[in-house]
This record gives sequence, structure tokens and C-alpha cells, in this order.
Amino acid sequence: MSDVVSPWVQRFAPLIPGGEVLDLACGNGRHSRHLVTLGHAVIAVDRRPDALAATAGPGIVTSDIDLEVDDAPWPFGPNRFAGIVVTNYLHRPLLADMIGSLAPNGVLIYETFADGNAAFGKPSNPDFLLKPGELLELARQQGLRVIAFEDGIVNEDGQQGSVRAMVQRVCAVKAEFPREAALLGRIGS
Repeated sequence: MSDVVSPWVQRFAPLIPGGEVLDLACGNGRHSRHLVTLGHAVIAVDRRPDALAATAGPGIVTSDIDLEVDDAPWPFGPNRFAGIVVTNYLHRPLLADMIGSLAPNGVLIYETFADGNAAFGKPSNPDFLLKPGELLELARQQGLRVIAFEDGIVNEDGQQGSVRAMVQRVCAVKAEFPREAALLGRIGS
């Protein structure tokens, strides 16, 4: 597993207002550790004890929760998190409740595999691949305002060589997030 912070998360994490952040399916904690450096308390959730052991550290509370067992309730209340970060994970039954746990000015940063990824390897099961425009539709249905969206192929160089994947990414905010707080890149760059 990589310790490199996703460029998407790195770009948009500074938009998260002060408060607690949920790192859902945290893996080895690369994003949890990054969020702590930005001053957030982090709740890191994963179902793998080895991943949580790698994630544990100052400012990070780890929680061993398997959210995919039959009829597993969403364990967090509404309006709790200033931010929610999800990468490389998709379990559709959680999505509405997850977004409900965002604070009224909260930020969702989501990045995972999309339809077409089978051409590059795993995951290839359609249950774990976003359909075209699915994150945009989710944001619309949940009343979020989209700050940024991408849908396409990524090339990443890492320790294991070059990796290609089909992904979708969204940064979306709840209604009370101030428009002037969404700092974007330069015009014409």
C-alpha cells in the first residue's frame, strides 16, 4: 500500500472547516495522517485490524467497523463531521447516511474506481465501480454543491511501476459552506 497522499485529497483537504473528519475505509492511514497535519481530529474506520494498527497515532481515533455486514446500521449521527474522505472504496447502501453525517458546512472528498477499470485490472466487479456520472448524481440527490469533479483515466508511478485506473472524483460541499471559501486554481492556468 502506498503512503502517498492522493493528489485529489491533498488539493481539497484544506477546504475542510475546523472540526472532526471521517476517513472511511482508511487503509494504512495515509489520509488520516495528512488530515491531522491540517489540524483535524480524525476518526479512521476500516474493517481490517492491521490497517487500523498502521493508522493509529496522535489525533487519530481508529474504529474497527465492518459496514458491509447484512443490515449494518450507519454508526455515526447526522451533521457530525466537518469533512468525510473516501478513496478506493464503494458500498452504495452507505452513501446517503454517510452524507447525512456531514456538518451543514461540511466537505465531501470522494475518489474511487469507475466503470471501465476492468481494462486495467481490479477492481473489475461492477458492484465496486461507479457508473458514469454516479458521483455527480449522488451530489445532486443529496443537495450538495459540487466544487470539482473528474471522470477518466489516471496514470500513477509508484514502487510497483506505472499503474493505470479509471476513476471518478468529486469534492462537494453542504449548503452552508461559503462559496468564497472554495479556493480554486488560477484562471487560465
